[in-house]
Amino acid sequence: MKILVTGKNGQVVTSLVEAAAYMDDIELIAVGRPDFDLADPPSVRQTILAVKPEIVVSAAAYTAVDRAEDERNLAYAVNVTGAAAVAEAAAVLRVPIIHLSTDYVFSGTDPYPYLEDDEAEPKTVYGYTKLRSERAVASVNPRHIILRTSWVYSPFGANFVRTMLRIAAERDSIGVVSDQWGNPTSALDLAAAILLVATHPARHYSGIYHLAGTGETNWSGFARHIFDVSRALGGPFADVEDIRSSDYRTRAKRPANSCLSTDKFERVFGWRAPSWQASVETVVRRIIDRDYPNYSPQPRDGQEV
Repeated sequence: MKILVTGKNGQVVTSLVEAAAYMDDIELIAVGRPDFDLADPPSVRQTILAVKPEIVVSAAAYTAVDRAEDERNLAYAVNVTGAAAVAEAAAVLRVPIIHLSTDYVFSGTDPYPYLEDDEAEPKTVYGYTKLRSERAVASVNPRHIILRTSWVYSPFGANFVRTMLRIAAERDSIGVVSDQWGNPTSALDLAAAILLVATHPARHYSGIYHLAGTGETNWSGFARHIFDVSRALGGPFADVEDIRSSDYRTRAKRPANSCLSTDKFERVFGWRAPSWQASVETVVRRIIDRDYPNYSPQPRDGQEV
C-alpha cells in the first residue's frame, strides 16, 4: 500500500516513517516544503496527484498555538485552506484521507473526557482553525477519518518530554502547571494506530475519532513521571513545584481539560493506546540513550547524588 503523509519533520511524520520502515507491505512517502506547501494549494494538488497514493495522511499543520493569535491569516491558510486542498486531491484520486486534529477544538471547561459528538467550542485561533479544517476535509472528501489527539510527545523534535529533560540537566527545580489535565500521547503510539487505520477495512467509513494515550494526568504529574523514569535510567531529573495556570501566562489560553474519551476508536478499530506511563518510559529511554548517554548529575544541596 502506498501512503502519502503530509510533512517531513514533525513528530508524527517522523514516527510514521520509522514504523513503516518495518512493514514490508507499506510504502510511505512523506512530502513537505519547499515542493509541497500547505499555504500554496496548487503545490498540494500537483504533488498528491503525481504520487497517486492509496491513502493520504494529513499530518502537517500550523501548530504554533501562541503565535497563531497574531498570525491568524497564515494559520487559517495552512490549517483550513491547505487541509481542504489535501482532502480535495485525495477525493480526485478517490482515496481516503486520515486527518489529524486536536483537543483544542473544545473549550476545555467541561469536567469529563470529551466525546466525539460533544459541542466543539474552541477558545484559541489554533483551535478554531483546526475545527474549520475538520469541517473542510469532511465537506470535500466523503471518505475521511478525523483523529483528534492531545499532549503529543516523542523522542523527536520539540515537545514537553524533551523540554523537561533539557531543563532538568540545567536546574534542580522546575515549576510546572498543575491545573490543566489531559492524556499524554506518544507519537510512536499514534503512528502505530494510524498505520492500523490505514490498513483496516473501516478506513472506508467516515467520521471523527479520539485517539490519545490511556489515562489522565496534569502537567506536573506528567513531569514527575518523566523525572522518575529518567532518574532510574541515570538521566536528568529535577524537583517539580506545582504552579497555577495564572502563574504561567501564555498568549493563547490553554484548556483546563484536554482529556479525550477513546472508547469509540477502540470499538471500531479494536485498539487502545498503552498507559501513558508505559509510553513515557519508552520515549524517555530512547531520549536518554541518544542525548544523555554519559550524563553525570551534579551534587545538590551539598549531598552526593
